[in-house]
Amino acid sequence: MGGRHGARALSQQDGEACGKWRRTADGDGSAASVVAHAGGNGAFDALHDELVVSIFADVAASADSPADLFAFMLTCRRFRELGQNKPVLARASLGCVTVRAGAWCDDAHRFLLRCAYAGNVDASYLLGMIQFYCLKSRRSGSALIVAAALRGHAEALYSLAVIHFNGSGRSKDARNLLAGVQLCARAALQGHNDALRELGHCVSDGYGVRRSLSCGRRLLIQANFRELCATFATRVTGFAAGLGLVHECKALGTHMCLLSDFGCQITGTAVHRAHAANAFLVEWFTSRLVGVGGGDGAPRLCSQPACGRPETRQHEFRRCAMCGVVIYCSRACQALHWKGAHQKECIRRGQWLATVNVNANDGAVVVP
Repeated sequence: MGGRHGARALSQQDGEACGKWRRTADGDGSAASVVAHAGGNGAFDALHDELVVSIFADVAASADSPADLFAFMLTCRRFRELGQNKPVLARASLGCVTVRAGAWCDDAHRFLLRCAYAGNVDASYLLGMIQFYCLKSRRSGSALIVAAALRGHAEALYSLAVIHFNGSGRSKDARNLLAGVQLCARAALQGHNDALRELGHCVSDGYGVRRSLSCGRRLLIQANFRELCATFATRVTGFAAGLGLVHECKALGTHMCLLSDFGCQITGTAVHRAHAANAFLVEWFTSRLVGVGGGDGAPRLCSQPACGRPETRQHEFRRCAMCGVVIYCSRACQALHWKGAHQKECIRRGQWLATVNVNANDGAVVVP
């Protein structure tokens, strides 16, 4: 079929087979005049499937939302098929696999499952947290979190530590403090600051590990310094200009913020940004009218607003030692909430209780 009217066409069977070339060329066999045939996409028809998959993987790795990837997949049937390949799903960014609780459905569940089975650690951790806390599938949820932790995912390592510290999903006797400390240490090595702070408190208190006040204090100072550097680095003027803002650290008693058990408190700092998994938990349980302070038969949430973790059994989380009203899943959440709002509330409540007790001793008020 040579000559001006000769053209090489791929059959439908060959076009669907992986590894075949999909293009329409002119009579001399060159690809200079590649055109879009039925269901084609112009120049992409001349590209090998493996090359298109590589391009899709780069798109998924830089996507800010699932819609960025789906926009390519909805272009044509070929793109839809290639967009579901394992290399594409495995490289999908955290933003690409982030799902809002209000948009949760079977399709979203299947998408996260495909990404997790393809080896995407962010999808594995996110789906694991959803299954463990929201869907109450403790076994499958913890397995997905473990799979992400084994690949060095810092958030997964820290979440597993919280689960072991609290015995979440099991009885109180099932708590494994040593495993929690080891997981915190691994997460801290991956740069997770909350895990480093938790580890410092464990070492200082001898919680699951041999007690060492000096070593625990060094870990807490290191966590505070990391937090201070991260705060200044996120300023618009950059880290160098932020060095001149050290005077904004509020003195806590006779110590500066670096020596505080609750981290540095800087005026005008941004609100702590929650991970996508924690944001999902917050939206999920808030929409289902689960009270933070607890209710009749309702599971209570961690009082740190950006956490979202619920109790899996009664009295699982620790209470504030001063007021006994708020609860926390970890020391890190307690430190964040103390700096954000609870410090003033707790001090005022403590002053009020002290006044009530004084009046009660004087016979003015009788507290039952």
